[in-house]
Amino acid sequence: MSPVRDDAIIATGRSDYPNQVNNVLGFPYIFRGALDVRATTINDEMKIACAEALAELAREDVPDEVAPPMPARIWPMAREYIIPVPFDPRLIERIPPKIAQAAMDTGVARQPIEDMNEYRRTLAQRLDPTSSLIEATYETVRNSPRRVVFAEGESERVIRAAISYRNQGLGEPILIGREEVVKARIEELGLSNGDALQIHNAALISEDERERYIAFLYARMQRRGMLYRDCARVVNRNRNVFAACMVAVGDADAMVTGLTRRFYTCLNDVQRVFDAIPDEQIFGLSVHVMRNRTLFIADASVHERPSPEVMVDIAIQAAAKARQMGSEPRVAFLSYSNFGNPPVDITERSREAVRLLDQRDDIDFEYEGEMTPDVALDAALRERYYPFSRLTGPANVLIMPGLHSAHITSRMLESMDVGTVLGPILMGLEKPVEIVHMNSTVGEIVNASAFAAHESIRRGNEGKPKRARKTKA
Repeated sequence: MSPVRDDAIIATGRSDYPNQVNNVLGFPYIFRGALDVRATTINDEMKIACAEALAELAREDVPDEVAPPMPARIWPMAREYIIPVPFDPRLIERIPPKIAQAAMDTGVARQPIEDMNEYRRTLAQRLDPTSSLIEATYETVRNSPRRVVFAEGESERVIRAAISYRNQGLGEPILIGREEVVKARIEELGLSNGDALQIHNAALISEDERERYIAFLYARMQRRGMLYRDCARVVNRNRNVFAACMVAVGDADAMVTGLTRRFYTCLNDVQRVFDAIPDEQIFGLSVHVMRNRTLFIADASVHERPSPEVMVDIAIQAAAKARQMGSEPRVAFLSYSNFGNPPVDITERSREAVRLLDQRDDIDFEYEGEMTPDVALDAALRERYYPFSRLTGPANVLIMPGLHSAHITSRMLESMDVGTVLGPILMGLEKPVEIVHMNSTVGEIVNASAFAAHESIRRGNEGKPKRARKTKA
């Protein structure tokens, strides 16, 4: 890139300049779109479509995933950033459809694409195996947008995620924070469409609204050691409690938090406002999407050493979530031993959980245990040594005997880049809440908000609890 004058810059095709257009941003995606519609030629309209797609992307916020490989001087919002960087994962799903559409509009496409949305999903899935799963969630939310409250609204990543949530048509984001701080950060980041974001805190709402939140919390907590003034102080000062109260009284549909505080701090805050759904457990479900399989690991967040009864509840809820996300659940209760060999006392909880499930007649999924991970995941190994196993294929819902094993397994897979990790998704609360981890990217925060919104829609459609249960005075 070479400056010509103060108000003009140019991009080039030369390989010795950073803003190289044709070789890395133009040719690959023009040819992709042209080949997919069997275009007879590449005309000017298709080239213009490519340029317009690049210009649109350059004006949008950029995913965190492109940051590590890029020099600071051409990082988004820097002076030399005028076109998307080659590592931007959105290129493959945004440019070829524009090229294909231009070819179709100008009559040079011999094999027109009938479903452009499906074509985009197919392109995205080539880079990210989670894209089809996530896109299905996004599409449901776009058809029924939801208000999601972001408890840590002063964070840069949260602001960017809120703008992305709105720009993707998922609904209305609500940021909890000091108005002057949020607006100053938006201006500092140079983010477009940030001025219209809703910003809330205890000082910005009316006295009647604030009293409604305090009264709700007091009705829940008055017999749990909190005075009215204690509830007032918590609502006024604790952003998680304030955000949760908004959801509880119907001023928002779902909530996202976790970026600036540890998981258990956030969970304790929201549990002041919400209970568990009756007859369900609160736990974390970690979803690992790989090229050849999807694994659901539980409990990855809450129960240190779940009892057999709790393990049964977790298995039932996790299996239902797996099915909801498009996988036929095959549940394995993992352990140190396989079916009593070696006989170790610590494996008794997994054996007892299987026995408890055997006594029920309302189970509609496969399950087995206790077993080691290799046996659970390798159907051939089970057939060779344990032909009596009831699983008809590799297990995909892994119920761990303890929080330590679930956490270690999930984090190890994530650190090894074995597929893409979603969650842990927070299960079992009576209102949709997602608690992200502290190093979450903008994309992960947006995904969490979409999952929370999707859960709000699902519960509305299925008649799930819509209101926090009242505590008797």
